[in-house]
Parts: sequence; C-alpha cells; structure tokens
Amino acid sequence: MRIGTLLGENIRISMSAIKSTKLRTLLTVLIIALGIMALVGILTATEVMSNGISAEFAEMGANSFTISSRGSYVRINNKEFRTKTHAHISLRQAQEFKAHLGFPALVGISAQASGSATVKYRSEQTNPNISVYGVDKDYLSVAALGIAQGRNLTAHEVTDARNVCLLGAHVASRLFGQHISPLGKLVGVGAARYRVVGVLEAKGSGFSSANEQVLIPVTSLAVHFPRPNQNHSITVLPHRAALAEAAQAEAEGAFRMVRRLSATDENDFNIERSDSLAKLLMENLGFVSLAATLIGVITLLGAAVGLMNIMLVSVAERTREIGTRKALGAKSAYIKQQFLIEAVLVCLLGGVLGVVLGIAVGNIVALIAGGAFMLPWGWMLTGLLISSGVGVVAGYLPAVKAARLNPIEALRYE
Repeated sequence: MRIGTLLGENIRISMSAIKSTKLRTLLTVLIIALGIMALVGILTATEVMSNGISAEFAEMGANSFTISSRGSYVRINNKEFRTKTHAHISLRQAQEFKAHLGFPALVGISAQASGSATVKYRSEQTNPNISVYGVDKDYLSVAALGIAQGRNLTAHEVTDARNVCLLGAHVASRLFGQHISPLGKLVGVGAARYRVVGVLEAKGSGFSSANEQVLIPVTSLAVHFPRPNQNHSITVLPHRAALAEAAQAEAEGAFRMVRRLSATDENDFNIERSDSLAKLLMENLGFVSLAATLIGVITLLGAAVGLMNIMLVSVAERTREIGTRKALGAKSAYIKQQFLIEAVLVCLLGGVLGVVLGIAVGNIVALIAGGAFMLPWGWMLTGLLISSGVGVVAGYLPAVKAARLNPIEALRYE
C-alpha cells in the first residue's frame, strides 16, 4: 500500500514539475511529436498503399502470367543499348499457342493499337490519352475486367473483325454522362467508327488507366490500326492457383514449339507473373519505410538529448527540493523514480501527439494516393512504446544524479 502511495505521490510531483516549466515541456513534447509523427505517418501511408496494391493485384488475378516478346540489351556507362531484336509475337502465333496449350487454363490475346487516341461521340470527345487495345473474347477474364453494362465481345465478332468495342468507365462517362446509355451508339476511335456493345466496370484509382481505354477485336487492328510487325501479348490464367508454376512451365514449352526453337536456343520471349510488379512496388515501399524509420530515429535521438539536458537543468534548479525530500526520509530510489516518471510523462505526451498527427498525415497522403482510411494499431502502440523508451533513456542519467545528491549539501545549495 505504501509503495502505491509513494508512486502516486511521485506522479503528482512530476505532473506539478511539468506544469511549472510549460515552455520547456512544450518544446520537448513538440520535438518528440515530430519524430513519432514522421515514423507513424509515413509507415501508416505505406501500409495503406501496400494494402491497396495487394487488393488491386488480387483483383487483377495474381496467379496469371503474360508471354511477350523481348529484346536483348547491354548497359555501358549507365546507358542502355539494344543489341538484338527478337521476333515479334504475331496474331497467328498467339492463336496457335492458344489452340494447342494442353493445360487447364484460360488464354487471352491482346495488342496495343494506340496509347494516345481520341474517342468521339457527336460533339463530345475525350482527351488524346485513351489507350486502344485489340483483344479476344477471353481477355476480360484473364485481365480481371468486369462488364458494368452490355456484354463482352463474342467469338464471331473477333473472327469477323467487326467494328464493335468496349468502353472504359471514364471514357463512357465523358462521352455519354450519367443519363444516356452508351450501348448501341457509334463512337469514333481513330479513323474508324465502332458500335458500343459494353462498358467496363470502373477500377480502383491505383489502376485508373483501365478506365481510360477502349477494347476492340484483335483481328481489326490490321484493318484500322495497321502497323508492321504488330506485337501481341498472351495472358494465361490457370483454373486453379496451385497450378500456376506448372502452367508457366507448360506454357514455356508450348510457346517454344510455336516459335520453332531448338533445344539449344534460348527463349526469345519473356514470361512475367502479374504479381512481379506488385513485389517491385512493395520493395520500393520498403525502402520508403526504412527512410521514414531513420528520419524518426534521428529526430528522436535529438529529442532524447534535448530532454536529457532539460532534466539535468531541472535537477540543478530543484536541488533544495531534493534535499528537503531526502531530509524528510525519502530514499534515493524514490527520488530516481520521480525524475524517471517525469521524463516518461513528457515523452508520452509527445508520443500521443505524434501518433495522432502521424495517423492524420499518413491517412491524408494515402487518401490522396487512392487508399482507404485505416488505424494502424500496431504502429500506434509502437510509437507510444518508443516514446516511453526515449523517456527512460533520456531521464536515467538526470534521475541518477538527483538520487545521489547529498541531502546536507543539497539543503545548503544557494
């Protein structure tokens, strides 16, 4: 009971001492809060963005992979030079691969016709930043794109190269608004006119380019978007996630046969998993988190030095008070406890303020980047524990100095 009474008394005295030096306490609290804010804020933002990236790639089908043509490069003095151009992937090769892949998987074919097209409907038109892709009927499934209105392209429309198209969500909204149905309307894409048969579901802001696109039959590229050696991409989505590795190996062998490669020839094409970009983005976010941690630690080290200096000054200013308490029977351990509690309380005030500011700043940045609001309970607790640790480290030396004061010398001070 007496220990609890002494602890309560020390907390009361510490609070009184903190209130008596408001300016110094405020400056220390702000320094600690800045360190915790930098740490919690950036880590909150990166965690929100990491969750968003994971969700977006999950929607895209993280188990799919894409076969594309490649070139060989060599880097000299930080400059990259193309040394070999491999054969493009023709539509015939893509269709042959799709027909002969003996594996339970869905195969979609696509090719980019333009990345800066303007789409028109009567007097309305989009900015010249619309991507136009030629696709087959299975492309939507492998690319995890849904239909909001209308229907998908049919096999006959692709085979016959008919002038039909699917509009991205933003393209449809820009041309037709909210009250006019795009279905059945004729829109101008490049020099041709296409009848709208469907509108794609809107994608998250992290992949807003999916909303700024028009999909046409892949067979119509040669007619309306002629390009020598048009290159195609093949996306494969296994029926089961557990078959992803086996599907990739099977697809590699099948496409080597399509390309007429011998056993000694190296691959003249790339196979990339759809989650490889997600892993790269996660790694980059990891570097940002490391930088945030270093910034926060450096700031907190500065705050610890400042707090230690303030506590040493406080010990010098309160020498007579310490002598009086010792003369009345206070033990050295309780004097040390008092100053440690005072340092920890100051740091906790800074930690609470830093956590609140960090959550606010981190979520604001994340919301601007298209993430969703979240409360990082783990980082909140970590921030408070770190600030408490800073208080113990910064307050230990002044507390020991106060505890070792000779009561007689302390009473004669000044």
